[in-house]
Amino acid sequence: MSTTEPSATKRRLILLVLVGSQLLVWIDNTILGNALEVLADPTHGLAASPGQLQWAIGSYTLVFATLMFTAGALGDRYGHRLVLGVGMAVFGASSLWAAYASSPGELIAARAVMGAGSALVMPATMAVLTWTFQGAARAQAFALLSSAAGVGIAIGPVLSGALLSRFWWGSVFLINLPIVALSLLGIIALLPEFKPPAARALDLPGLALSVSGLGLLAYGLIRAGQVAAWDRPEVWGTVVAGLALLAAFVAVELKARQPSFDPRLLARRVFGGGTAGLGLLFLAMTANSFYSAFYLQGARGYSPLEAGLLALPAAVGVMIAAPLANQLVRRTSVRAVTATALTVAGLAMGSWSLVGLTTPIGVLEVLMLIQGSAIGMVIAPVTTAVMGTLPLERAGAGSAVSNTVRQTGAVLGIALGGTIMSIVYRSSVTPSLGALPADLRSRALVSAEYARSLGDPGVTTAANDAFVHSLHVTTLWTMAAALVGALVLAVFLRPSPAPAPGATAPEAAASGADAPSLAASSSPHSLSR
Repeated sequence: MSTTEPSATKRRLILLVLVGSQLLVWIDNTILGNALEVLADPTHGLAASPGQLQWAIGSYTLVFATLMFTAGALGDRYGHRLVLGVGMAVFGASSLWAAYASSPGELIAARAVMGAGSALVMPATMAVLTWTFQGAARAQAFALLSSAAGVGIAIGPVLSGALLSRFWWGSVFLINLPIVALSLLGIIALLPEFKPPAARALDLPGLALSVSGLGLLAYGLIRAGQVAAWDRPEVWGTVVAGLALLAAFVAVELKARQPSFDPRLLARRVFGGGTAGLGLLFLAMTANSFYSAFYLQGARGYSPLEAGLLALPAAVGVMIAAPLANQLVRRTSVRAVTATALTVAGLAMGSWSLVGLTTPIGVLEVLMLIQGSAIGMVIAPVTTAVMGTLPLERAGAGSAVSNTVRQTGAVLGIALGGTIMSIVYRSSVTPSLGALPADLRSRALVSAEYARSLGDPGVTTAANDAFVHSLHVTTLWTMAAALVGALVLAVFLRPSPAPAPGATAPEAAASGADAPSLAASSSPHSLSR
């Protein structure tokens, strides 16, 4: 670890660099979602099928999730500054590759490498922040990172829409390059090196088990949508195999002397409950962003730029609510603010089940503003509570575990959300396609985008109706995931019993029983375990 305490000015500059790194990840998460409709286009895109689009997003989040804990161990061993810089360089190079991909398969591969770069960036960013800031400053820094997420969510769709209106689809990835260049300059010039005295060993068996297990699980879920069935061996067999490998992964990590992914951290009430709640939130958020892109651009016919502008209320809500959440936490508790906010977010997501092809766009704007504001009130306070339960020397490991669970939720959100939509769409549209030739019928069954491209008004109407029905069903599943997350936060962030006389750690502060101490304490141990 660096032995020189950074000055207040340098800490602000360090935070600016970290915010830039987070901003890049969030921009990339949203910028591709706005390009999905174009990528599915046989003429102007790559003629990507829904399954390939799921993998274009899923390969990124899959690698992101499974390499996260290894990245945390690399930071602890070689230094978080070095790992952050390498991650940014990998992200920039793979963005250039993705921009010029010539097939869906090549795009999926490039996105996987981008996921590896993000996996190196995220734990290092969180660890450097935890090392650099204490107490109230740390809570404010996490709030600023959440606001950066809102900025990224806002900028990403608008930038991609503007680029897609004038250039080819690959241009959306080139926007990453100047941000990468500026971030690398900041990392080299400003960040001191941070690493704990005792480095963790690399966990290659754990890495192999987690990648293969989560990969098989995601493949099985996405394959179910492609074949519109759950009873085929390539579906349930790969799902079962994936779950078995993930169980073996947990068993191996529990026996390891220095696990890179420490499941024991999840046994801590606040850390485990908060992390699980965030994982369910990310599952719901990712599924919602996946189907809303197809709704706005496909079913409603908005251009990518118009769709990006229409998504601004959600991003503005995140930006406004993230700093406001910290003020509310000081007055009430982490539990009260975040459980209530995630409940509101879930109900807002479920309200998409009432949306149709003629729903006034103003109604959607209000809905997205509410949804974004509620999400903004969850991420920063829960992240602060979760990371505050750990000693500084475990910041890298804790960040890796927390972010791995989040990104696993994102993987499952894409896999489950896309699959539910595909299965419901096929079952709904099939009765209306009986008069089509077999080859055209098979195309129309792939997705509503393919059905609309046939140019038959009757088929287009049937496809739109089937899509809206599949949207309604999927939104209810998404709402359920968010509401379960709210319940988890309400249960696990509950106030702790008052500490016994002479106790050294104010356990009640962790779950919000003494919310002001959460923001004011300078000790990383001020949260309950």
